[in-house]
Amino acid sequence: QVQLVESGGGLVQAGGSLRLSCAASANIFSFNTMGWYRQIPGKQRELVASFTSGGSANYADSVKGRFTISRDGAKNTVHLQMNRLEPEDTAVYYCNVLIIRLPWGTRTDYWGQGTQVTVSS
Repeated sequence: QVQLVESGGGLVQAGGSLRLSCAASANIFSFNTMGWYRQIPGKQRELVASFTSGGSANYADSVKGRFTISRDGAKNTVHLQMNRLEPEDTAVYYCNVLIIRLPWGTRTDYWGQGTQVTVSS
């Protein structure tokens, strides 16, 4: 079982910045992927940014050039620096960890409690 604790959401004006953090209860380098998703009411949860276990970062097209994901192995924490925020970025942001267990390839997703990000125009 992996616990994820998020922090850093809030209200900001368009063009502003926020930094989200997600602290995991286990070694983040043991995860297959770790990152951030977001969800608007009535819509599907979508990937924002994530790391693979090999250290590659993936971003949604809508946030490329504005958001940066980083990780701190010593603190088992992943951060999401969000710059030039837009009203369309308003959502609940969830930290996610994916673990794929051998030998059967069993996939388990772990989720944080979610943190609200609101961008006013």
